Amino acid sequence: MNIQALALAFLAATAIGGVAWVFLYPLLSGEKKAENRRASIAKSEPMDRQGEKSQRSRREQVEGSLKELEARRQKQSKISLSTRLTQAGLDWSPQKFMIISGVPAAACFAIAMMFGGGLLGAIGLAFAGGFGLPRWGLSFLKKRREKNFLKALPDAVDVVVRGIKSGLPLFDSIKVVAADASEPLKSEFIAIIETQAIGMPLGDACARLYERMPVPEANFFGIVIAIQQKSGGNLSEALGNLSKVLRDRKKMAEKVQAMSMEAKASASIIGALPPLVMLLVYISTPDYISLLWTHPTGQLMLLGCAVWMSIGILVMKKMINFDF
Repeated sequence: MNIQALALAFLAATAIGGVAWVFLYPLLSGEKKAENRRASIAKSEPMDRQGEKSQRSRREQVEGSLKELEARRQKQSKISLSTRLTQAGLDWSPQKFMIISGVPAAACFAIAMMFGGGLLGAIGLAFAGGFGLPRWGLSFLKKRREKNFLKALPDAVDVVVRGIKSGLPLFDSIKVVAADASEPLKSEFIAIIETQAIGMPLGDACARLYERMPVPEANFFGIVIAIQQKSGGNLSEALGNLSKVLRDRKKMAEKVQAMSMEAKASASIIGALPPLVMLLVYISTPDYISLLWTHPTGQLMLLGCAVWMSIGILVMKKMINFDF
């Protein structure tokens, strides 16, 4: 009984001491006064009303420009086939692309029927050749064009900055870039000049660059020009900072690529091992493995292996592709 009373008294004393430490110690030690003093020192000096009003007005202009650009991006979220052709650097019409896509589809269908693949297999192969292969080619051309654009964009921004500092207007500096740059940067800046020449404001013309070249760097360039045209500011300084950001992003992308090369090599080896082993087994003992495509159970197993291998390759690709 005495032990329980002592334990209860000890717990009560500990609780009272904890409460006193939390509420009374800051007041007795002067910590509360020190905190109030630090807060009073850290408090910024009040601005005059005129400066605060002008700063708020500029902030509202910038926020309005950003909201307007974001709303425009959301309206254009669905990309048409003609836009995809433009992004790939092709001057084809959608009808011409459809006709050209029909050629590999017919060729794949004829080859499958010729080698006894069956009607269902021929239709599947024709769909892959007429729908998947041309769009993969478009994606490849688009990525290659974006890569060449990003390689030349920082130097083009530096040329614009030097032109502005030397006294040239922004439009004339863009003309210099359009005259001397390499493709695809040259054609994109020529499109900006032509769009502005028909009456569109220069800020809107630069903002439309993102529609033809959907990369964040092109979006940065369009936003900087559009905001400067609407709210003013030191354009050479803003573009100089943009050039530094573009070069830092390029360095980061190269660093990410170098660091992920080991994972990409491992994923390539893992993904290539099953087909390679299957080929080697077929070369050495074809009767042993031919059951996979001659027996119904083997065909079902082969289909399941293809599905699971595809899922594994997609998961590995998702793990080793870094976005920043």
